[in-house]
Amino acid sequence: MILTSAMIVLASLGTAFLSSIFGMLGGLILMGLLVSILPIGAAMVLHGAIQLTSNGYRAWLNRADIVWPIVASLLVGNVLALAGLAFVSFSPDRITVLLALGCLPYVAWTLPKSAQLDVTRKPVGVFAGVIVVATNLLAGVGGPILDVFFQRVTLTRHQVVATKAVAQSLAHSSKIIFYGGLLTSGAAQNWPSLYLLAAAMAATVLGTRVGKRVLDSMQDATFFSWTQRILLSVGAVLIARALFLLAE
Repeated sequence: MILTSAMIVLASLGTAFLSSIFGMLGGLILMGLLVSILPIGAAMVLHGAIQLTSNGYRAWLNRADIVWPIVASLLVGNVLALAGLAFVSFSPDRITVLLALGCLPYVAWTLPKSAQLDVTRKPVGVFAGVIVVATNLLAGVGGPILDVFFQRVTLTRHQVVATKAVAQSLAHSSKIIFYGGLLTSGAAQNWPSLYLLAAAMAATVLGTRVGKRVLDSMQDATFFSWTQRILLSVGAVLIARALFLLAE
């Protein structure tokens, strides 16, 4: 248990650092680790709490760059998705979650650029909010899908990171409500110990703070170039892990 807790705290530190630079990726990697060592419900709640801390603090650090009209549209979609799923009781198995996580970057990559999924358009923003929350509840992470809606906009790297941080905070709040509230059976057992939660959240704040310094020194071209490369690489690892478990 001590080794598992140490792994979770260190992973929280490293993935928060990564997310603070690219506005995503960290959550995908962290979820891949958590579902490999924890029951799905517990992984969802712990991941939601850690990512809510990471994204919330990242949003605060970049608060001057948040594009609030986009956030408003996404929030409407979030509420619609959570309201629709409130009457559905499900808990996906580990292999399903890993496969979904691994495939998400490739789904996002193969979508045609002509799709015009511009999140600054209100109907698209609402649709993005629905899709991201639904994906969060199934796979635990919606960052790769959310990123698709930011590929057709004219924003700086700071605006992308700041706005996505708020959007992801809303999505992870929905996940905590669904898996840690009263919407699933055995929700109380999904909550981690207070000590583990506090240590992981503290590590997340530290990683986010350090990552912000790297983001400030990076160029926009480098930011967008490395995001997709890392996403596809992580996706391949998660798919391989799922196939290995399936073959056992």
